[in-house]
Amino acid sequence: MTRIRRGYIARRRRTKIRLFASSFRGAHSRLTRTITQQKIRALVSAHRDRNRKKRNFRRLWITRINAVIREIGVSYSYSRLIHDLYKRQLLLNRKILAQIAISNRNCIYMISNEIIKEVDWKESTGRI
Repeated sequence: MTRIRRGYIARRRRTKIRLFASSFRGAHSRLTRTITQQKIRALVSAHRDRNRKKRNFRRLWITRINAVIREIGVSYSYSRLIHDLYKRQLLLNRKILAQIAISNRNCIYMISNEIIKEVDWKESTGRI
């Protein structure tokens, strides 16, 4: 009896998986079962780290803003600045504030001084 040749669909699927893992080292780029496991692991890590990247950048921006703000006065901090920004309904996100803090410190000093003056004025006149 003659040998039956298999179809090409399974080979095409495995080739596609191998192309994904072509940059992996060792068995992770050669053995089909290991490639499949590593592909799943790589995609899970990529999905998790996309959210982690957002979290890390937000932490970095907060740290930068806080470092510049604390130079202004001992009692003034990042949390007070953000609170006062919300009270005055100024819509500046943390990314923009961090860029201002790095590139132009005088600008962030002016913003915080205006906020401090207005908040102090409102507190002294009782218009909170």
